[in-house]
Amino acid sequence: MSCHETLQENGHRLTPQRMLVIEALHNSDKHISAEEIYRQLHNRYPYANISTVYRTLELLKKLDLVTETNFGEGHVRYHVADKGHHHHLVCHSCGKIIDLEEAALYPLKDTLCQKYGFDADLRHLAISGECSGCHKKRGQT
Repeated sequence: MSCHETLQENGHRLTPQRMLVIEALHNSDKHISAEEIYRQLHNRYPYANISTVYRTLELLKKLDLVTETNFGEGHVRYHVADKGHHHHLVCHSCGKIIDLEEAALYPLKDTLCQKYGFDADLRHLAISGECSGCHKKRGQT
């Protein structure tokens, strides 16, 4: 089901601003920040404000239509949920982002469930650390 259909089914209006936020999310080939969405929205709809973007993103998150990920940049980024689950390794030294396949987290999910009785939601995750390039550089100094 599309974002538009889900919003309508849940009694939410499809305002021009909401439509443009959804369009920006769907057209992005990477994770996108609220500020980046706002710039796109403002170019086409100058009377919109950043709070509209944040409210729309919160609504889409509540309806499980977008995921929110913190890459340690000082703001979160959003991704359309139906584009699939994926995870990231984020280097805190150089900022490099490495995609991590979901299967790598299955043992962690099983351990959390069996040992702690905790059913972890690992649909979209960013793990910070140090990439091999930075680790090698640090080891040479």
